[in-house]
Amino acid sequence: MKYTKTVAWLMVSVWFGIGAVAAAAEGRVGVVDFQRVLDESVAGKAAQAEINKRGKEMETALKSKGDELEAMRSQLQRDAMVMTGEMREEKEREFRIKVNDLKEMQKDYAKTAREMQIRAMARIRNEVDEVARAIGEKEGFALIIEKQEAGVLFAVPAIDLTAKVIQRYDAQPPKAK
Repeated sequence: MKYTKTVAWLMVSVWFGIGAVAAAAEGRVGVVDFQRVLDESVAGKAAQAEINKRGKEMETALKSKGDELEAMRSQLQRDAMVMTGEMREEKEREFRIKVNDLKEMQKDYAKTAREMQIRAMARIRNEVDEVARAIGEKEGFALIIEKQEAGVLFAVPAIDLTAKVIQRYDAQPPKAK
């Protein structure tokens, strides 16, 4: 009796499982290339432009500090012969401190740039996910995957939704950052 119940449940499970697989097989599948969305969408281009702008500002500040250090080093070399030992040591110490400050500034700027990029990508990613989800629900997709993260090596152009996602994403009013 117990064996019969187990077999019956197994058969029912297999039957419903096959039905679920068949239903899923009938659903549509789509692919979205997030990197292409970043490269081609208005928001992606704007985020990249802002990151580049801030990067150039940081680069200019670092170059300015580097030029100051180079001038200080040249001055120190010129004046080293006429300075007292104590005065030369003090100037060299000041120079080393400024070099360390520049290195810290470089690290801080690199960290800031990475954080800006991560925040911008996360914001855009969330917004694009919402757009893709809406397309999926409205147009009856069973599955929409991100091309890079899913490791898609090839997808027929017919299932590539990237252009549609970019179009709908660009059509949305800009959201507050």
